[in-house]
Amino acid sequence: MTRFAWWKEASPDARRSLVAASFGWMLDSFDVMLYAMVLAALMADLGMAKATAGLLGSLTLAASAVGGLMFGVLADRFGRRKALMASIVIYSVFTAACGFATGVVMLAVFRIFLGLGMGGEWASGASLVSETWPAEHRGKALGIVQSSWAVGYAAAAAVAALVLPVWGWRGVFFIGVLPAFFTLWIQRRVREPEIWRAARAAAPKVRAGFGEIFGRKRLRLTVFVTLMNACTMFAWWGFNLWLPAYLSMPSAEGGIGLAPRTMSALVIFMQAGMWLGYITFGFISDRLGRKRSYVGFLIAAAAFMLLYSRTREPLMLLVLGPFVAFFGTGYFTGFGALTAEIYPTAVRATAQGITYNTGRIVSAAAPFVVGSLAQTKGFGFSFFVIAAAFLAAALFWAGIPETAGKQLD
Repeated sequence: MTRFAWWKEASPDARRSLVAASFGWMLDSFDVMLYAMVLAALMADLGMAKATAGLLGSLTLAASAVGGLMFGVLADRFGRRKALMASIVIYSVFTAACGFATGVVMLAVFRIFLGLGMGGEWASGASLVSETWPAEHRGKALGIVQSSWAVGYAAAAAVAALVLPVWGWRGVFFIGVLPAFFTLWIQRRVREPEIWRAARAAAPKVRAGFGEIFGRKRLRLTVFVTLMNACTMFAWWGFNLWLPAYLSMPSAEGGIGLAPRTMSALVIFMQAGMWLGYITFGFISDRLGRKRSYVGFLIAAAAFMLLYSRTREPLMLLVLGPFVAFFGTGYFTGFGALTAEIYPTAVRATAQGITYNTGRIVSAAAPFVVGSLAQTKGFGFSFFVIAAAFLAAALFWAGIPETAGKQLD
């Protein structure tokens, strides 16, 4: 019973906020990763080269960065709940629209609009949870939110395995409209955090703006947090967007040459490690602190990435996959808590949107860079670059203080 006491200590509003943010993030992952799951078929059908396919992935990430910045401001001004609902509707509708694409340009336009909604979900959802949960359990709560990304990724792999052989990549994208209906539950059951409502009531008396983020007090910290996140995002997207295609492509093109359903099975099994990494990191960072937990995970991620890049035997890929996912994604759980503990309520969602999505702008180059390097130097060299990005992220923690246990301003 005591193992789940932390859950019972939270208010009903906090638990509903956690459910809303978790499902929103899970469905975000589901819609976004459908592209990765059908990428090999999409490239063959539309005649796209690796660099072009990577460029489309980069455009989506760049748009998500803009969406994150935009929705962060909207969430601070109009509320976390409204911003969350709007972002879910946008990414759901434009995922389905991708199924109607008749060429690369049309697909690119739909992916850009999808990215806007994708970026907005995290900024609003992370603020919603951070502001409703007690400080001592904030890491655990955000761990549950972040872990839902792995569930969404696995669901995308499962849907692709079932739908792709029957209805093709268009049918897979059409399934992506379903998350839009979840907003009906959010509208009925989720309330704005009390701390946000109080901040809005005091808005005429308390002025807070970009000076709270880029002023002398926090500028250096904002830069280090953003650079650290940029490196982790570069590594994650560079690897995960290309992973299904890498496993599916024939060996003559540098891939492993697995059948679609075998590839999906490996990706789904990998998500078990990702989910455990997200959940575990929340407990570890609440106990050991944000910094030590983050740095440890990043160093381990670099090591396992190098091992994975040198393995071509399917059984060993099956074994190593969950370890790569555990350490290579689990640390994301700590980012929402870290930024919530650094910035005040009046600019919290904006600051989270900026630090997360400016990093995402930098990481938007990852799919294109990895695809281009894979085409010229092979996937092995591309994965080496990804491992280096993990190590660079660990080094940037030298400029970030410990914030675990801090009460929100």
